[in-house]
Amino acid sequence: MQPVVETEIISVSPAAVKAIRDLLNERNLEGYALRIFVSGKTCSGYQFGMSLDESSSENDISIEKDGIKVVIDNESMEYVKGAKLDFIDDERGKGFMVDNPNATASCDCGSGSCCS
Repeated sequence: MQPVVETEIISVSPAAVKAIRDLLNERNLEGYALRIFVSGKTCSGYQFGMSLDESSSENDISIEKDGIKVVIDNESMEYVKGAKLDFIDDERGKGFMVDNPNATASCDCGSGSCCS
């Protein structure tokens, strides 16, 4: 098993590196990056969105490891810091997964019953 790519911001599993590389190659998207961003919040924590992006802005943090690039916007940075990007293909489904051990469950819906 290959070691996880560690950075100060996010770690990327070998399975995720391979999946990103395969996805970009299949779609002939040389020079693109996987962008990770916060797309919302639920009772179980933040939801993350992802897209393939050709460009980045001066407010983005760009991580390049093993021939792939991951881009995170400045607003999402605090919610991604310390997380692990993985790619799963098992009984849970198939796709990228962001696991953030620093995230805590919370209920912001106001009903008080969504977390019970």
